[in-house]
Amino acid sequence: MAAHPGARDSVDMRLRREARPATTHPHSATTGNTTVLAGARVVLPTGIADGGRVVVDGTRIAAAAPDDAPVLDVTGHWLVPGFVDLHNHGGGGASFTSGTVDDVLKGIHTHRLHGTTTLVASTVTGEMDFLAQRAGLLSELTEQGDLAGIHFEGPFISPCRKGAHSEGLLRDPDPADVRKLVDAARGSARMVTLATELPGGLDSVRLLVEHGVIAAIGHTDASYEQTAQAIDAGATVATHLYNAMPQLGHREPGPIAALLEDERVTVELINDGTHLHPAALELAFHHAGADRVALITDAMDAAGFGDGRYMLGPLEVEVSDGVARLVEGGSIAGSTLTLDRAFKRSVTVDRLPVQDVVAAISANPARLLGSYDEIGSLEPGKYADLVLLDSAFDLKGVMRRGTWVVEPRLG
Repeated sequence: MAAHPGARDSVDMRLRREARPATTHPHSATTGNTTVLAGARVVLPTGIADGGRVVVDGTRIAAAAPDDAPVLDVTGHWLVPGFVDLHNHGGGGASFTSGTVDDVLKGIHTHRLHGTTTLVASTVTGEMDFLAQRAGLLSELTEQGDLAGIHFEGPFISPCRKGAHSEGLLRDPDPADVRKLVDAARGSARMVTLATELPGGLDSVRLLVEHGVIAAIGHTDASYEQTAQAIDAGATVATHLYNAMPQLGHREPGPIAALLEDERVTVELINDGTHLHPAALELAFHHAGADRVALITDAMDAAGFGDGRYMLGPLEVEVSDGVARLVEGGSIAGSTLTLDRAFKRSVTVDRLPVQDVVAAISANPARLLGSYDEIGSLEPGKYADLVLLDSAFDLKGVMRRGTWVVEPRLG
């Protein structure tokens, strides 16, 4: 479903205009290619630097600045790395699963306005040919740098734990079918969610590992033992831990225990106040450790847009008070979460240390994507992807690749 080249160009031009460097902003103090952000509490891999400085030189973070470089005083604020979302179906009224190129770009930009500077586009269950077609479109945007890759969530999932996926379109994870989607993505496939207990599940995990694609366990009815086998086969991610899988039991611990205890696994968590009880979130951080958690949105079209009726693949969704549920059956259907809200909730409601939240929302997903040498922390040489937060952890500025997407609001 390729768009007309002219449409693509017009969208690119519009987004570039919306996200141009803030050289004329009264607070930006930016001239030329160098900007010094000074006075904030800067969250670094080694700790929190009070009154720290981040030097932006072009698209990158630099180790030092010229003596005459302009300085933007951000005292009283936090500077953290740009957020990295591994699991996101859309936003701003636009769907990554069914939208045009313009729609996908709108969804990407919506999440950038909320601090997500790196985003993986997730699909939902559909016909194989349709998903292969979507992979082609999304891979073009990956190759152009708009996306960080593609995550296929479905159709290789359990009908017992289908959540907001169409049961009639589900199928076992036959390695040939999995390979078809990986090939259609032309090197842009980053993750595939599988119910690994289904026929072909373990062989598909091995296939994905061989092709450098993350095998994620999710929408699964697996036992503890079956989950452990999948991890041994190479699965390294738990798709939205706790959700769409058997509950933790004292005689039948199921997948949750296996995923939490194995140091090879990173667990996704949706911290929107709906998908997880705070105690479940705390358990995951405590047992897995902050270095094995990835905060995600699992966002659908309504994120950053509003309540109403939407389509998630072939299924109709009603969003009310920010909670998305299937019209038929009432299952939770993704979220309307943005990562700035997840960050604030994690710190102010769940009382997690800021450094742990930064690890879960930036560094850990960057490592999973194999991109930590470029993103995920505020270190010299990396891309200048950063988020400015005030003392209450409300978003006040977003920079991506050295360009202000959200100009600093310091007043």
